[in-house]
Amino acid sequence: MGEFELIRNFFAAAPCAQGGEGVALGIGDDCALLAVPSGEQLAISTDTLVAGVHFADPCDPFLLGQRSLAVAVSDLAAMGATPVAFTLALTLPTVTADWLQAYSRGLNLMAQRCGVALVGGDTTRGPLSLTMTVFGRVPTGQALTRSGAQPGDLLCVGGELGNAAGALPLVLGQRTADAAIADPLLAHYWSPQPQLALGQALRGKATSALDISDGLLADCGHLALASKVGVQVERSKLPVSAALVGLLGQTGAETAALSGGDDYVLAFTLPSVELSSLLADGWP
Repeated sequence: MGEFELIRNFFAAAPCAQGGEGVALGIGDDCALLAVPSGEQLAISTDTLVAGVHFADPCDPFLLGQRSLAVAVSDLAAMGATPVAFTLALTLPTVTADWLQAYSRGLNLMAQRCGVALVGGDTTRGPLSLTMTVFGRVPTGQALTRSGAQPGDLLCVGGELGNAAGALPLVLGQRTADAAIADPLLAHYWSPQPQLALGQALRGKATSALDISDGLLADCGHLALASKVGVQVERSKLPVSAALVGLLGQTGAETAALSGGDDYVLAFTLPSVELSSLLADGWP
């Protein structure tokens, strides 16, 4: 199967490739064209996932399709951006119709959840890897960044931490667990949900933000360095799931929450008055 036939059969015809708000010209030309409304800026981020480094090989291509897009879109959430479009550069050792069909189904499912359109990309032959570039829009001057935290701000996270770290030995076959424990952890690992609505709600409230990909401690270090502040984490207040505690115990769950990566939950800082406002708006 040649490159153009591959694109036509598995990607160009997918629902996520049929355009969307902000897409002036989608997949099929030399370039895509994105329309950026007056008063808004374009947010752009790129992520590469390599087999054997960022995910197990072999793995379920349907689940990989969801995960590969979700981790890229999470960067848009961290900036408070609204997703518009993405491109996919796909390197495959062999072209297998069943693999591509399953991968494109997972990709399309996550694209629909995130409201983002496939507008282009590239395919080539080689060791399995996937590179996503995502595009979003954010009101001018309102993007969340890592560099605005102030002394006295509160450090908050947008959800449970450590689930992906708990899932990793299950994914790699190094450990087993009952379905009641394994299923929610594996679901978080393979299908993280970018916190887009939270990121947008934080515009004008948070002084800094990022998504947790390297682990809470490591990523808070990035935030502290960019903002030129220190960060204090209260271990006893870390949000951990019952499934993670069931797998690792309370102490192990807290350790995973601190140092485990791939959570794709937002960490952000804000004054206490803004936290009260956020809670009043209905955010837990």
